Amino acid sequence: MLPALTLALLASTVAQDPAHALISVERIWDRAEHQAFTDLVHRDGRWYLAFREGSSHATGRDGVTRVLGSEDGLEWRTVGLIEEEGGDLRDAKLAVDGDGRLMVVMGGSRYSGSTLLGRTPKVSFLGSRGFRPCIDIEIDPAIAQPFDWLWRVTSRQGKAYGVVYQAEGAEWAAHLVVSEDALSYQHVTTFELEGKPNETTLRFLDDGTLVALLRREGGDGRAMAGHASPPYSDWTWAKLPLRLGGPNFVVLPGGELLASGRDYTANGARTILGRFDLEGSWTTLLTLPSGGDTSYPGMVVRGDQLWLSYYSSHEGKTSVYLARLRIPNLLAAGEEK
Repeated sequence: MLPALTLALLASTVAQDPAHALISVERIWDRAEHQAFTDLVHRDGRWYLAFREGSSHATGRDGVTRVLGSEDGLEWRTVGLIEEEGGDLRDAKLAVDGDGRLMVVMGGSRYSGSTLLGRTPKVSFLGSRGFRPCIDIEIDPAIAQPFDWLWRVTSRQGKAYGVVYQAEGAEWAAHLVVSEDALSYQHVTTFELEGKPNETTLRFLDDGTLVALLRREGGDGRAMAGHASPPYSDWTWAKLPLRLGGPNFVVLPGGELLASGRDYTANGARTILGRFDLEGSWTTLLTLPSGGDTSYPGMVVRGDQLWLSYYSSHEGKTSVYLARLRIPNLLAAGEEK
């Protein structure tokens, strides 16, 4: 049973949506001091939901990755707890490698006392007895830096693609990389973007076009939508009209692009869902019950429904939530606005 506050927020959100796209929002997990940065996947008839647990959003050396599993999306139990002594595992992202193995890609922060020394991308694969210990991901020496962060990967035709960003100095760098084993990544191209590019989600269109939704921390901070054809070295970029933290998106069967992330408004941060295109247009479709420390959604399309995980502190502490939405109603609501 949802608490009264969640029910009130859910009722308010649905009332604002004439097409009643939002089916439900459930609080899935709140047992740690701080839980955040979610991702979601449906694989071999089972749901997996991953997130970071720690003492706070960004400080400390105690970040671990918890993975929940569910057969029906209603009852959840822990199927993996991934940790590394002396390190902080952040932003767990679920993916499938070129061989079809389920894996969790994470950023591994290294400390000496309270001093951050650097980051190493990490991966854990699902085995017959659960998720295995972390393995360091190797980044092409031509671009490797002490603060590499391979934020999310997506696979196509036996290869895993991702964007490594390097948050150092006055202007950050973001590089497209590719791997055949999900362990060693080679440089494809460097994005020619200003404004401290960082967190990036990649998805493929049916024709093989690679689409990127990218967060920027500097300049005007507005998100960027990019696309490229094979071999993915020549990119075209368009600026979206909003900032978007923890960006994620899915490609619908008809080719439309649905995205979610943290929206920064005068009333504080919210987790929103919208539609965008490669020319830079954006339509906000729905604001989820959220506020404060929030965002980093996982998104899965199942039939005519969108399943979306995220975290938020609007009920007093950071908690992990799972929302379900009717896609046709969601798109119709957007057309009416």
